[in-house]
Amino acid sequence: MQRRMTRRHIPFRVYPILALGLLSFSASPILVRWAGEEASGLAIAVWRTLLAIVMLAPFALPKLRANRLSKREAGLTVLAGLFLGLHFVVWILSLFYTSVASASVLVCLSPVFLAALGFWLLGERLALPVVAAIGLAVVGAALIGWGDQAGQESGAQPLLGNALALGGALLVSLYLLIGRVVRQRTSWLAYVFPLYLAAALTALVPALLLEVPLWGYSLRFYALCGLMALGPQILGHGSFNYSVKYIPAAWLGLLSLLEPVGASLLAYLLFDEVPPGLSVVGMVLVLVAVAFAVQYEQWAAKRHLTASSTA
Repeated sequence: MQRRMTRRHIPFRVYPILALGLLSFSASPILVRWAGEEASGLAIAVWRTLLAIVMLAPFALPKLRANRLSKREAGLTVLAGLFLGLHFVVWILSLFYTSVASASVLVCLSPVFLAALGFWLLGERLALPVVAAIGLAVVGAALIGWGDQAGQESGAQPLLGNALALGGALLVSLYLLIGRVVRQRTSWLAYVFPLYLAAALTALVPALLLEVPLWGYSLRFYALCGLMALGPQILGHGSFNYSVKYIPAAWLGLLSLLEPVGASLLAYLLFDEVPPGLSVVGMVLVLVAVAFAVQYEQWAAKRHLTASSTA
């Protein structure tokens, strides 16, 4: 059922929180790369989500009774956690069947899903220039992926892998849209703790079914998973789950495309990896698209304020 969501006043604190979250997202590929030297991606996903629960538990458990969710909110939160956990699983599995470039490009289509589903389900309209900026940013993200993986094999079963990556984009879109609804009346901690718990259990089930080893790794591996839990999980996804109360999910999808740009800069600083020319062009397109969308939004807000004051 379509439900029109109204734009709320955005507190200033949302902006530094989002900036910190985006920086945490940028560190995710670096941490996964280091942890992946001794464990599978599914094991990383399990420990990342489980350790996030452990870190949040001392703060969340004492407050859950005072911030109890309604049955509807609890059901939606569990569903969002299921979508988030499945997103981690299908995204990781897609890398076994298709190229990293194809998987990265397809998962970057989430802003397109968010814009369409946000309008269809929540009645959130985006201005045409913002829609154009989303399209430009998606093209830029595609160029980054193709540039980084030019000439590599397409994978064992590209059709299956591409379908899984596309499913990952849809799943993360649904997860953010549910958060947009639930967070209107729910505190951040009361939402993210059961959300991450559901995501952790969702990632754990296929790991157990596939008999993925979860124990016996070095302390370095568990420390890296702890950093992923604190950084990309709690600070990264947490910043999005905090901000989605005030900002349409499609906007968060657009901002998430800054992740490969930040990751490339970190790879250059840490590993002296110089991105290929095609990737640099893609990064410029993403930055231009995001900057244009933000400037347009500020201009539209000022125009609306001026019109309201003169009316």
